[in-house]
Order: sequence, then structure tokens, then C-alpha cells
Amino acid sequence: MNELLSTDEAAAYLRLSERKLYALVANGAVPCTKVTGRWLFPKAALDRWIADGLSMPGAARTAAPAIVGGSHDPLLEWAMRESGSGLASLPEGSEAGLRRLARNEVAMAAIHLHRIEGNDEEANIEGLAHAPGLHDAVLIAVARREQGLVVTRGNPLSLTDMTSVAGRGARLAQRPPGAGAQLLLIALLARAGVAMDTINVVKPVCATGTDLAEAVRTGRADCGVASRSVAAPAGLDFVPVAWERFDLALRQREYFLPGPQALFAFMRTPSFCGRATDLGGYDVAGAGRVRHVN
Repeated sequence: MNELLSTDEAAAYLRLSERKLYALVANGAVPCTKVTGRWLFPKAALDRWIADGLSMPGAARTAAPAIVGGSHDPLLEWAMRESGSGLASLPEGSEAGLRRLARNEVAMAAIHLHRIEGNDEEANIEGLAHAPGLHDAVLIAVARREQGLVVTRGNPLSLTDMTSVAGRGARLAQRPPGAGAQLLLIALLARAGVAMDTINVVKPVCATGTDLAEAVRTGRADCGVASRSVAAPAGLDFVPVAWERFDLALRQREYFLPGPQALFAFMRTPSFCGRATDLGGYDVAGAGRVRHVN
């Protein structure tokens, strides 16, 4: 069978009448695309749609709460307020945000995913493309963001990378499992050939990058992986390690709602660019643009 099904082929594959299939298309409840005036249905997307239990049109039309889940970011949090988007924040980490998005518990998920091997520039796209229940999602660029080691003022332990963190017995604050910064930490350790059990890990974990910076500022930890934008406000130094993609994932049907549209429009303004410059560690040249559509 072809990977792209015509309307009659898709109706037969789903065991529906063409009239019922057109009704689902009209409600945005079935994965499809229009090419030169014809509806086409990706077979793989239909399979995921069935497996994820998304064949109930009523559930598919239910609006998600106006909440941005996933990762925490100072620039994004500021933009949500200043844009008048009406969006609230629920920062729990990138992977947790994607799970909530799939369950329709948040309108958007802020993500920055990392892999042990490969090109991290594509990690968010690949993560969203393979996320269960998100066949109809779109990825919007927020920024390229600088990540590294947040350390105490003056960097007294002369920390430069994961090898030095392990070698000097530095107390390392962590983020929750599935948080983007924790995924980056795991990748950095693996690339450096450093085992996690050789690291002096501080407990409990820090919910956000800001919490991690506070742990370092108060002396509970010597360092931790976070973005540059959380270091300076806490009076801490920053050792750059990598640039990453920081994006917003949402369902296609939520894209045109007033809240997301207000935020995306604001991310293309000089005010947003100016704030990014003030915070430091951001490249917002592509902010608000669509990076990927599932």
C-alpha cells in the first residue's frame, strides 16, 4: 500500500464511508494534507492516530487549558506576560511537557531535547516527530540558547567541563529526569566518558534552572547545568558549553488561537529582541517561525 493514501483508499483503510472521513477532515480530527486540491492521508500518521485513540472527534476538538508546560525559560516567561497572551506557566521539564501536551493538559510545551550522539540542532524536531499522540503538532522557534555550567562567582574550582567536575569532586545540582538540562548533562557525561556515579550529586533535584542557580548561590551546590540567562540575575558566573534549540510545541488546531498568536507576534518585535540581549545567551533571529509540522 502507498504511504500517501487518497480519500477513497483512506476511507477503505479506516473502514469508514467517504462522507464520514470528510466530516473528520472538516473537524481537523484526522491527519491529512491537501496537495494540488486533493486530500492525501499519510498511512503512518493514520496508524498513530488509531493507536493513540484519537479517532473520537469530540475529544479532538476539546480546547486545551491556556498553559505552557515543559521547560522553564526567563525570556519566554517574560514574553508570555508582556504579550498579553493570557498563558500561564507549568514548568516541569521538556519530556513532561510533551506528555501533558499529548494528554491535552497544556496548550503548548517548551522543549529543548538532547541526544548522546548526533546533531542536537534536530533533536527537538525528531523528538516531536516520534512523540506518541502528537501526529498533528507543530514546532515554533523561540531561540537558540546558550547552556553551560552555572558556578559560584570567580569559579573557585576552575570548572571547565564534566571531566573537571568529576575530577575536582564538585557538588553538582541536577534537574528532574526528562528535563532538557538533565538530558544535556547525561549527553555531556557520555561524550566525556564520565560515569554518573563518579559525580558528587546534590539532592533533592532542582525543579527549574532558576532553582538550580539558587542552589549554587546559597552554597548547597558548586555547579549545575543551566542557561546563561539564569546565572547573571543570581550573581553567578557561567562557563559556556553548548548552544541549543529552544522551541514551543503545540497542536496545529491551537496555533491560530488568540493566546498563542499574541505570543508568536510578540516574539517578532524589537522589544523581545532587546530583552533577549539584556538577559544574554540568546539568538532570537528566527523567533516565531515554524520549524516543523508533523
